[in-house]
Amino acid sequence: MPAKTATPAKSTPSATHDATSHNAVQTLWKAYTETTSSRLKTIDAFLFFLMLSGIAQFVYCVLVTNFPFNAFLAGFASCVGQFVLAASLRTQVNPANRSQFKEVSPERAFADFALGSIVLHFFVFNFLG
Repeated sequence: MPAKTATPAKSTPSATHDATSHNAVQTLWKAYTETTSSRLKTIDAFLFFLMLSGIAQFVYCVLVTNFPFNAFLAGFASCVGQFVLAASLRTQVNPANRSQFKEVSPERAFADFALGSIVLHFFVFNFLG
């Protein structure tokens, strides 16, 4: 009598998809940590903080209260505006985009970001009343 062999387990399409997506996320994270400069990682962390802050304000407004509605609008607009300014800064200081921003130095990009932030927060503070 021949020896019984175990039949290989059949993989389901969803299990294969999960393993493939997990491998893709690992590969993406590894490439990000190895090739991205610390300057860009700092900007990315700030962008992530701004995103979480905006989400927290929106959830609070929806679930708890929006009583001083102009305060919610000012805070949320501040997060969104600062996110846009920081994303622009990241785009301009990224070495991969150097060919598109030949005339803009990283120092000038930061100065533009700082000036834009001051103007943005002046309007946000003025909107609060």
